[in-house]
Amino acid sequence: MGKQNQFRALVWDLGGVILRTEDLSFRERWERRFGLEPWGLEKLIFRSKMSKLASIGKASTEDIWNSVQEKLGLTNSELEQLRVDFFAGDRIDEELLAFIRRLKGQVKIGMITNAWPDIRPWMEEQAGIADAFDHIVISSEVGMVKPQKEIYWLSLSGLDVAAEEALFIDDFVENIEGAEAVGMHAIHFQDPVETMQTIQERLERSG
Repeated sequence: MGKQNQFRALVWDLGGVILRTEDLSFRERWERRFGLEPWGLEKLIFRSKMSKLASIGKASTEDIWNSVQEKLGLTNSELEQLRVDFFAGDRIDEELLAFIRRLKGQVKIGMITNAWPDIRPWMEEQAGIADAFDHIVISSEVGMVKPQKEIYWLSLSGLDVAAEEALFIDDFVENIEGAEAVGMHAIHFQDPVETMQTIQERLERSG
């Protein structure tokens, strides 16, 4: 009888997992300036209609920032500073990335990210993390977002694994549920150390 949960692939989310906002002070200064509630700037930018359109490839990153500029009444120089400050507190989890790189070759490594159109060049050229993954699915390139089932199928097809052979890691419960709905195994990311330990244990059990 074959072993249960024979994992052949790990599929990762990017934002909130590998890339996390660790320093909120930059955003908080802008929130105080405009009288926004905590996390109000993120809501204004990431949850805007233009951001949602960009996430499925129907708007550009520039369209998002032009919309923000209009909403907040910013000058061009203020907008440029906001763009820098908004991401200034973001950090790549280097320990988690090193863990992913160590596992590459033992299992296939994928990514599914709901992201704007400029994320691939950022991962390839600025962050230098794209090479840690065998296959990357970006919502703005494929016109669909998590938790739509088709985006998980795209990842599984690109990695050439069955759903039950893949373990998906994401920080949003609805995305976890979406993965499980197509038959993937999943881990709700909350703590990086705990997540790495859980993955290692599950891979050893499936070995």
